[in-house]
Amino acid sequence: MSINTKVTRTERVGRPRGRWLALGALVLSGLVLGLDTTILVTALPTLSAKLGATTDQLQWMSTAYTLALAGLMLPAAVLADRYGRRLLLLAGLLVFGVSSVVASQLSSANGLIFMRALMGAGGAVILPLMLAILPTIFAEDERRRALALAGAGVFLGLPLGPLVAGYLLTHYDWGSIFLINGPVVVLALLGVGFFVPESKDPEAHRLDWIGAVLEMVGVTALVYGIIQEPLKGWTDPQVLVPLVSGAILIAAFVGWELRMRVPLVDLRMFLNPRFAWATVAFTTVGFGLTGAMFILTPYLQVIQGNDAQGTGIRLLPMIAAVFVGALASDRLTARLGTKVMMAGGLLTSGAGLVLLSRLGADTGYGLVAPGLAVTGLGIALAMIPALDAILSALPVAQVGAGNALTRVLQNVGASFGVAIMGSVLNGAYRTSLNGHLAGLPAQVSDAALSGVAVAAAIATHLPTPLAAPLRHAAYDAYVTGMAQVLIVSAGLLAAVAVLIALFLPARAAGAKAQAETRGDEAA
Repeated sequence: MSINTKVTRTERVGRPRGRWLALGALVLSGLVLGLDTTILVTALPTLSAKLGATTDQLQWMSTAYTLALAGLMLPAAVLADRYGRRLLLLAGLLVFGVSSVVASQLSSANGLIFMRALMGAGGAVILPLMLAILPTIFAEDERRRALALAGAGVFLGLPLGPLVAGYLLTHYDWGSIFLINGPVVVLALLGVGFFVPESKDPEAHRLDWIGAVLEMVGVTALVYGIIQEPLKGWTDPQVLVPLVSGAILIAAFVGWELRMRVPLVDLRMFLNPRFAWATVAFTTVGFGLTGAMFILTPYLQVIQGNDAQGTGIRLLPMIAAVFVGALASDRLTARLGTKVMMAGGLLTSGAGLVLLSRLGADTGYGLVAPGLAVTGLGIALAMIPALDAILSALPVAQVGAGNALTRVLQNVGASFGVAIMGSVLNGAYRTSLNGHLAGLPAQVSDAALSGVAVAAAIATHLPTPLAAPLRHAAYDAYVTGMAQVLIVSAGLLAAVAVLIALFLPARAAGAKAQAETRGDEAA
């Protein structure tokens, strides 16, 4: 079924009796993924001490999950469209839950790396399907409300991670950060099993295995190169070779898909401007905000001196704002329209980042809280309508694949955001700090230039006359680089907001007409 096929909402979905309980199960599925991502980052120092993990092993605990998630997401969603979304979601939850419980009982770093890869494989099924199932169980008049609740669950998991991790690591053994996934997954399995109806493409064709392999290997190579950049630098062969190879394979995948009569995923869906611009918004948020939040966390921990649990508590204004924005987005979108909401939400998030860019080394929490709240509010106001635009533009036969494609682009954008914004930060940090290292041994200076956390640790072992100047200089240098990153991210969000305001059709009907015209031209 092509992107231009007309399928009315009443044809696509009835009103299953347990649909709101089904939504609860889907929200739990997304929440556990968001929690797991940031819980691990917070727990890495503890894992290093308890398991004796090396720096490379710690890196691979995160990398293995990210690579499996990015590479398998699209093929998993395509299989779900063909063989049953509910069936594949149950399988993904089972894999994620079992691997989480096994990971909590391990005593070796290499075993944990393998389990993290399995958790990524389970997450690759859960992440696209938890939202792709919604159009099959909710009619149009309820869809936005359901998306708002589901979106709130997905977004809330990320900032809640440090809070949950801090509490668990303070009161329980390190394995609790993985074991906590078990009961949540059991509840999700029961909810999906009892309340989510099965849905799939009734006219499924033979799977495009060549396209699937090209996409998996290409995306995996690209993301691996991005992950290695902060450690090796852009010119290192371990970064360049995967990046170039991944780009070539993805280009080959696009060319192959456009030639296929029955492709792995119909790339002509990008001819629909609502789908295309909503995907751009998603990717931009992944690029800009993920990089910005990755850089803001060390500010809260190192410069303001908070532990993991304290950092999580200080993220509560963002959590509350995301929840409020998600709940308000339904009525606001009905009144103002998707274009105004997406553009306005991105501008609001940009304003929050500008506010956060005013932070200094001695700034208290009074400026952090409103900056986080404004940023979180903008995320929810922009992303919930974007999700609705994406899902409403997709034919029922490809709702899983289309949503997965958007998620893949968002994940690649987030990886690039962390790498590129990290490079901007490191460059500004080293330039600013370099002039304040006179009188220190070369080995100490080189270590201090590697990062603000290292500089702060070094300062604790230096005599007082040297410690205080080094600490203040490192903090000021980090804040200088952080401000540059936040301003760049805010500018990117504002630019995309302007483009959406100019080119996103105000109504779905206009988008459909444009897609049909462009499809005819392409044919």
